[in-house]
Amino acid sequence: MSAINDTEFSSAVFLLTGIPGQEDVHLWISVLFCLMYVISIVGNSVILFIVKIHPSLHEPMYIFLSMLAITDLALSISTIPTTLRIFLFNSREISLDACFAQLFFIQSLSFIESSVLLLMAFDRFVAICKPLRYASILTLPRTGKMGLVFVLRGVSLIFPLPFLLKRYRYCQASVLSHCYCLHQDVIKTACSDITVNYIYGFFLVVTVVGLDSLFIFLSYVMILKTVLKVTSPAECLRALNTCVSHLCAVFLFYTPRIGLSVIHRFGKGSPPLLNLLLGYISVFVPPFMNPIVYSVKSKHLRSRIIRVFFK
Repeated sequence: MSAINDTEFSSAVFLLTGIPGQEDVHLWISVLFCLMYVISIVGNSVILFIVKIHPSLHEPMYIFLSMLAITDLALSISTIPTTLRIFLFNSREISLDACFAQLFFIQSLSFIESSVLLLMAFDRFVAICKPLRYASILTLPRTGKMGLVFVLRGVSLIFPLPFLLKRYRYCQASVLSHCYCLHQDVIKTACSDITVNYIYGFFLVVTVVGLDSLFIFLSYVMILKTVLKVTSPAECLRALNTCVSHLCAVFLFYTPRIGLSVIHRFGKGSPPLLNLLLGYISVFVPPFMNPIVYSVKSKHLRSRIIRVFFK
């Protein structure tokens, strides 16, 4: 570690950031966040409930959707305390330990969600490119084991980060850019040499987000090649229509996160508002939109929701 001068100290707290310059409307913004949280929690809970009570939905596609719903629920719950505290009570302080714990949950859940999206892409690949072998390839025990492996991957890769961060001392201006804690945001406030964390953080982005998105892209290349061989336009559209929900989820998840990662590492002169906007979109929009998109686009899921709640 580099030497620590007299103006640096081991800060007892970090200061989170809401929307700078808009403090007078924070209360109204909190209403929007409350609405998003309610829709996110209720929507994902409904999906889990419907899948659980209908044995006909105990298939790999809906098992993976349940994994996505659980991850989105956990991600929403992990950001609720600090977000509402800032916008409702203007309470910005968060202790180091609480910040590191939140960072661990947010980033491990984000990696797990990336893995679930990869599994869902694999499910669509097998269903469209290997339909006769679908039942033998994606058995329920194998589906569960794949999910467990990727959960362990997400947790184990993020597990060292809080311990690496605890080694550092933090400067007096320990103001973070978002209303929640992120690794790439926290290390910027360290008064020490952050080379190890910087390299490890870059390694995580490349090996998880980079590889997962690459394999998802390759899956859809293979799907497109298979679909284009189908002579009937109606069959072609029917096959592609089964992928629309997943493609929406992939777009909502990866686009803001990749943009945010690039800005934190290379965008020194980027507008602060862009950084703030991508931060909000990356954490709050996918858990809010995923249950809506899947409930609207999945005919089997939609019909069962209507049957249970509106019969």
